[in-house]
Amino acid sequence: MAEAVAAELNQNGHTAEVMRIEEVTAVNAYDAVVVGAPMIFGWHSAARGFVKKYQGELASKKVAYFACAMRLTQAPEEAFANVPLTLDPSLAALPVKAGALSIKEYFSTLGYYLRPMLKAAVSIQPVNVAFFNGKLEMFPAEMVAGRVCDDRGPGHTRDYRDWDAIKSWSKSISAII
Repeated sequence: MAEAVAAELNQNGHTAEVMRIEEVTAVNAYDAVVVGAPMIFGWHSAARGFVKKYQGELASKKVAYFACAMRLTQAPEEAFANVPLTLDPSLAALPVKAGALSIKEYFSTLGYYLRPMLKAAVSIQPVNVAFFNGKLEMFPAEMVAGRVCDDRGPGHTRDYRDWDAIKSWSKSISAII
């Protein structure tokens, strides 16, 4: 996903490069930073650690976040007026039963995902936070997770990424960063 975001930014006049979070040693040379990571029991800990570590520098830059997940529940009572959001329409869904969330739905609500992302570095005001459908790969070492997440078991890949949605978001943020 990061490569697709960078390609779109480059195509729209920016000079973007993709780096793994662990490889970044400074952010001061950049005018803007896009931070993306999967949702693994929340936004990946490396992403949260990155924005916390560099929040002093990032607070004065244009910053956008994106996350990929396999599920996102939009609870009607949730409101995030101060945060510009982009939700992949193939990912976001209303609760099955109006007014009551199942356990899976509760742990995949927009608020459950978004609050820790923002709390990791409160001085950063992202220009946009996007949630996209993701890709789930099952390997023998993850057999237990495979039984929980996918009844087809290890060795199976489910890829729900919507490249048009990712490209569209990347193009939209290129205009504001």
